[in-house]
Amino acid sequence: MIVKPKIRGFICTTSHPDGCAAHVQEQIDYVKSKPKSENGPKNVLVIGSSTGYGLASRIVPAFGAGANTLGLFFEKPGSEKRTGSAGWYNTAAFEKAATAEGIFAKSLNGDAFSNELKQQAIDIIKNDMDGKIDLIVYSLASPRRTDPNTGEVYKSVLKTTGGEYTNKTLNTDKGEVDEVTIGAATAEEIDNTVKVMGGEDWEFWVNALADANVLAEGVKTVAYSYIGPELTWPIYTDGTIGRAKKDVEKSCAKLDAKLKASLGGEAFVSVNKALVTQASSAIPVVPLYISILYKEMKAKGLHEGCIEQIERLFSDRLYAADRKLDEAGRIRIDDLEMRDDIQAAVANIWSSVSNENFADVADFKGYKDEFLKLFGFGIDGVDYDAEIDPATGVPSLAE
Repeated sequence: MIVKPKIRGFICTTSHPDGCAAHVQEQIDYVKSKPKSENGPKNVLVIGSSTGYGLASRIVPAFGAGANTLGLFFEKPGSEKRTGSAGWYNTAAFEKAATAEGIFAKSLNGDAFSNELKQQAIDIIKNDMDGKIDLIVYSLASPRRTDPNTGEVYKSVLKTTGGEYTNKTLNTDKGEVDEVTIGAATAEEIDNTVKVMGGEDWEFWVNALADANVLAEGVKTVAYSYIGPELTWPIYTDGTIGRAKKDVEKSCAKLDAKLKASLGGEAFVSVNKALVTQASSAIPVVPLYISILYKEMKAKGLHEGCIEQIERLFSDRLYAADRKLDEAGRIRIDDLEMRDDIQAAVANIWSSVSNENFADVADFKGYKDEFLKLFGFGIDGVDYDAEIDPATGVPSLAE
C-alpha cells in the first residue's frame, strides 16, 4: 500500500516503516558522529523505549558506548491492511542496525506495569545480558495503569490542581492561536494521575531487579521530567502532571538511598527540554509554547531534539566526572531552554501572539515537521509514493 499521514487531533493514525527507519538512522548517525564513550554503560534496560526520549535513550548507549540494550514498550504491529505504530517500526529499525554492528538488542512488547513483564525482563537479563545491568532508564508514558498487585485500573487526567485556568493555546489542526480553559481536578483524579505517572512503578522495577540480584555494582537509574516556564505551570508543573512528577522525585530520593547503600549506585531525575513528542502534543498550551520556543532557540543556534538532548545527558551529565546538579539534586538538560534570554523572548512574544502575527513569531512549520517525523513522514530520501508492506520490520521480540 501507499501510506500517507492521517492526522486526528494530536495523533497520527498511520506510520511509515521506511520513514521510521530513516528517522532512527538519522539519530544513529548523530550519535556515531560524537566521540565514543569509554566509561558508558554496558547493559541497559530502557522502560518505554520505542519513541521520543526513550528511543534516544536506547540509541545513545548502544551506538555511543556499544552497550547491550533491552527495550520495553507497548506498540501495535503492522498487518497486510494496516500500518503498525511508529514505535513498532522504530524498534525494528533500531534492532536491525544494532545487530548489523554486533550489538545485542532485544525487546519486550506488553504492559510494563505488570509483574509478568518484569519477570520476563529479569529472565532476559540473567540469560542474555551477563546477568547484570548497570543502567535503568525509566521513560514510560501511559494514560492508564493497572496496579499489578490489586488489578485496579487508574487513569490520568490533564487538569489543574487549583481553579479553572484559561490561556492561549495552539489549534494544531488549523494552525491557529486559540484559547483553552482547563478545569480543576478532583482529589481522586489527582491521586489517580499520581498512580499512573508518579514514581511507584519506577520503584517497583528497581526493587524487583534488586531482589532478583540483576543490578551491577555502581548501577545508575534515571527518570525523565519537565518543569518549564511559569506560563505552563498551571497545566504542567502545578497541575496533575506536576503532582505526579513531584512523586517521581520522592521515589528518586528513596531509590538513590537504596542503591547507594547496597551497590554504590545512584538514582536521578533528569529535567529535559520541551520537545514535540506524542505525549507533549496532547497537553494544552504546550504546543504554542514549543512553537515559539523553537523559533527563538533556532535563531540562537541552541535548538536540540531528543537525540541531542540524550547524547548530552549521557556525555555531560550521567557519565561525566564533574556532573552538575541543581539545588534539588536534579540533572538539568533543559538549561538552554531556560536561559534568561530565551525565556524573556518567549514571554514577550507570548503576551502579544495572535493569529495575525503567529506565522512571524512562531515556528509552526518546525512543530509540524517534528510531529510528522514522529510517525516516519517528511524524512529526506524516503519515497512516500512507493508501495510498501506495512507488515514489514518486525522486532525480535523475546518470547
